[in-house]
Amino acid sequence: MESLYSTGLELGNLLLGSDILNHSWDAISKLQKQTLLEDLSLPFSVKYQVYEYPTKGSVIAFICSPNYAVNHLQEEFRELISSDAITSFDFLSTKRNSNSISIHKAAFTLFASLENELPLLKQQFTSNQLLIVTGHSLGGSVASLFTLWLLDSLPRYDVQRLLCITFGSPLLGNNGFQKAISERPTWSSCFLHVVSDKDPIPGFLISDHNASAATPTCYMPFATYVFCSESGFSCFKEPQTILELLMIMSSRCAESEKLNNCSQVIDYGHILEQLKNKAVCRGISELPDSISNPLQAGTYLLLEATGVGKLQENINLSYLAMNIAKRAEIQAKHKQKVFDPSKKLSITKKSMTYLEWYMKKSLEEAGYYDKYKTRRSRSRDEIESTENLIKHHRTLKLFWKRIVTEVENLPWKEGRTRRMRLVYAATNYRRMVEPLDIAEYYGRGKKDYVSHGRSEHYKLLGKWSDENNHTYQRSQASSLTVDSCFWAYVEEALISCEVLKDGQSSIQDQESARENLIKFEQYVMDLINNFLVSPEIFLPQSSFMLWWKEYCRVVGNSYTSPLTNFMKDDFHRYA
Repeated sequence: MESLYSTGLELGNLLLGSDILNHSWDAISKLQKQTLLEDLSLPFSVKYQVYEYPTKGSVIAFICSPNYAVNHLQEEFRELISSDAITSFDFLSTKRNSNSISIHKAAFTLFASLENELPLLKQQFTSNQLLIVTGHSLGGSVASLFTLWLLDSLPRYDVQRLLCITFGSPLLGNNGFQKAISERPTWSSCFLHVVSDKDPIPGFLISDHNASAATPTCYMPFATYVFCSESGFSCFKEPQTILELLMIMSSRCAESEKLNNCSQVIDYGHILEQLKNKAVCRGISELPDSISNPLQAGTYLLLEATGVGKLQENINLSYLAMNIAKRAEIQAKHKQKVFDPSKKLSITKKSMTYLEWYMKKSLEEAGYYDKYKTRRSRSRDEIESTENLIKHHRTLKLFWKRIVTEVENLPWKEGRTRRMRLVYAATNYRRMVEPLDIAEYYGRGKKDYVSHGRSEHYKLLGKWSDENNHTYQRSQASSLTVDSCFWAYVEEALISCEVLKDGQSSIQDQESARENLIKFEQYVMDLINNFLVSPEIFLPQSSFMLWWKEYCRVVGNSYTSPLTNFMKDDFHRYA
């Protein structure tokens, strides 16, 4: 399990030891000085500037006036705006949270005011240099939205050259917004939010409901936060922990008469300079007696570095540290159980190999489908073979059902990339395993598998295959029948023959059965002409050949069609 101490403090040391944070704040400071004489108090006013660092890359800084930031964070502008009304950010929606993403209305309005200038800003991103997008207060919110807008248009390999750093930025979106970004780890890693314990703005939009994060209307933090205080600095990524710390920090401005003091700009440059050469390093002997394990100890040191203990005299830092450590333990256990398709895929190879062996062996009898459908336990070896087949069959179904669910819930672009990588294995699985499901279905005396018995994951896998379909001309028969539902259509054709043979069937049912059989004939000939059906269907004891014998009895010797001509003269040469 990752220690909060090792990740939080080491990441803080790494960041403050580099020039990235300093370059970002320097750009903000320059822009603030340039606009000092301008009137930034007008509604919906945001300024930006691009600064070039020849060896470091480019920095785009966003700011708005301190008074503007405070005024628009008050009750009137706490409002969240739904993603339904924000078409420019509809790419954040996924199947999991398509109706629950909301963004701070004031921040989005500021971002939208730059709509005509966004393409020009996008040109600042080059393929060989780092681009830092930064901003202070509500300017930081605009910087975050611009970064998200930019990320949506970048190839995956370019994401690592983009970094967004905000200073004293208020919360930007709700729980759905946070989840949408956390579902994209490569995107989430692009954001860093720096917060001073003396800056109330980052926590100003928090309501009492946020403590439980139970409703989609609550603001929630996302990505990584760096908390700075006179005691030191530390990093946190867990949203609920960040929320608790922000609530404590924002409480200092809870009283309305103190709100005016919040308009004073916090000098993050001075804070960074003070902390650059300072490391938080306390001995374990100084920890409270209630701290009982290394994870709690590391968490306590992290919290102490944020300075929250000095903001409220009644806060129990030990109790808070134990709660955060407990959440970290639960998340670590959950992370161990998280489904990893790449690791699990190698395990399924064993099951697929067994099915391939079973398929080859079945060619000595009625074929793969019918051997499974009419399986009998005539010997110990056959009993063991059947049990193993059933076990591997279930293993593969459970795996692919889960992987389809995971991939289908991914954002569209990431999902399409994952589907392209998996489509070959998915298609082989579907063609090899679905016939076994069909055999079990009709073996229980059921009808109409395609409409009433087919698993949703097979339908989705079929769509994956269609998305990546490359048409080409076959010159020989496929070893696996391309249509994984082929045997279901064979079974339905057998049922139609029984209807025609049954003297008690209604005229309507018999007419429907004849139409179905004609369609089935055409379907089979299309497969045969394009070499899309396996030669095993022509094995003497197969269900297809059983259907053919029954069909010949029903239609009589005088009936001719492309399929009857093929079956008389050519089927034995099909391979």
